[in-house]
Amino acid sequence: LTGNQQYLDKLGEYFQFADDLMYDKTVGLYYRDAKYVFPKEPTINGLKNFWSRGNGWVYAAFAKVLTDLPENDPRRPLFTERFIAMSKALKTTQQEGGYWTRTMLDPAHAPGPETSGTAFFTYGLYWGMNNGLLSKKEYLPMAKKAWKYLTETALQEDMNIGYVQPIGENASPKTTVSAKSTYNFGTGAWLLAACEVYRSL
Repeated sequence: LTGNQQYLDKLGEYFQFADDLMYDKTVGLYYRDAKYVFPKEPTINGLKNFWSRGNGWVYAAFAKVLTDLPENDPRRPLFTERFIAMSKALKTTQQEGGYWTRTMLDPAHAPGPETSGTAFFTYGLYWGMNNGLLSKKEYLPMAKKAWKYLTETALQEDMNIGYVQPIGENASPKTTVSAKSTYNFGTGAWLLAACEVYRSL
């Protein structure tokens, strides 16, 4: 809006700090913050602990930033590379029911579906295909599976969006998520995904 390059430079500076601190290159996902960088705070089975909604924020943010970033910006290749790497990680962690669990590499840590992370991932997948970054042949089947979960399981008869993890910084095994677990940020993520699915049609 301003044309002031300082905003993009500051964006790049902040991103580089977070990327250096929290990105796991071997997995292609982000830790929630420095407290969770492995081997700190492993899952109950000793695995790396990647939070679904946290990675959903990152994945959706890449889509949003890449939409507005100037084509010649020097950061575009790195953001694109990270977005594609995350997409590949999503392929290996999606559950049979189309959703992602709260802790992505260890479904047993906090079993069952989680809607907010799943909705952000669904948005990003459709955005990636709509903008030519992801192959429809490779990613449309999993995106459809995720959308099926969002519309047939997460969406309740009373039009509430269920299975949303409550406010909190991690996927605690002590927290139960059910069809009645609904929060406005989960509904917002669901609507974000729905808009991108609509664009794809």
